[in-house]
Amino acid sequence: MKPAAFTYHRARDVEGATRLLAELGDEAKVIAGGQSLVAMMNFRLARPGHLVDIGGLAGLAGLRTDSGGGLHIGALTTHHAVETAPAGVLGAGFAVLRDAMRWVGHLPIRTRGTVGGSLAHGDATAEWCLLAVLLDAELVAHGPDGERRIAAADFFHGYYTTALEPDEILVEVVFPRPAPHAALTEFAERQGDFATVSAAVDLEPAPRGGHFTAARVALGGVDAMPVRVPEAEEALVSGGAPGPELYARTAAVAAESVDPPSDGNGSAHYRRVLIRTLVARACEEAMAR
Repeated sequence: MKPAAFTYHRARDVEGATRLLAELGDEAKVIAGGQSLVAMMNFRLARPGHLVDIGGLAGLAGLRTDSGGGLHIGALTTHHAVETAPAGVLGAGFAVLRDAMRWVGHLPIRTRGTVGGSLAHGDATAEWCLLAVLLDAELVAHGPDGERRIAAADFFHGYYTTALEPDEILVEVVFPRPAPHAALTEFAERQGDFATVSAAVDLEPAPRGGHFTAARVALGGVDAMPVRVPEAEEALVSGGAPGPELYARTAAVAAESVDPPSDGNGSAHYRRVLIRTLVARACEEAMAR
């Protein structure tokens, strides 16, 4: 339960951090809250030769809205800071982000773990990864050549693999529009454990009700990365009046549209059962807003 030997570096600014990463190469890892990396190091699942600590960098934490209604979250913002953000900063349009934080580990983890760290880690069951895919987030990376923006749909490449280059750090995530009818729910064996399956929806009801004009459905824990389910989205838009029957049909479509793995946390069949429950529940919760 002790990590292999490594050299510790404390970055003074973003440019210095990226220079260090470029110099140190593949042997270096970025550490911020350390809630994922340190555990992997203790189990010797990760053995970086160098750690570049960006936890003290100024200007990389906080939430702000822009003139277009988008929400900007600094990479070093903790999960708990989002969970407790005042309504004036995180209003009804982004309440799904606040509510989703209750699924992130336990309180001590949420007070140290960071939004950017979760996204850069790229866990297919992580709440931030699922939310980024669901809400078309844009991730801002900084490297030796400056900043580049990466769409969430292009950011996740597989198990713990992202589009970040070895000499880049994540500095911000941008949610471009409010999502007042969005919800995320999941199932884990114990409170605070990694999700076996997670489901999130973003619904756009017609102004006078009666149907949905658009819908998004995303799942975690069913593939190497969070995935959108266009078949389920089509079922919601073309299925008629919102209600339990439509949500159940949509959930069944979602369950049959993916090919979840069988592993120690459950069989593919078990995950499909969870999908049916969770997608319907997420739709109910989203419309309850």
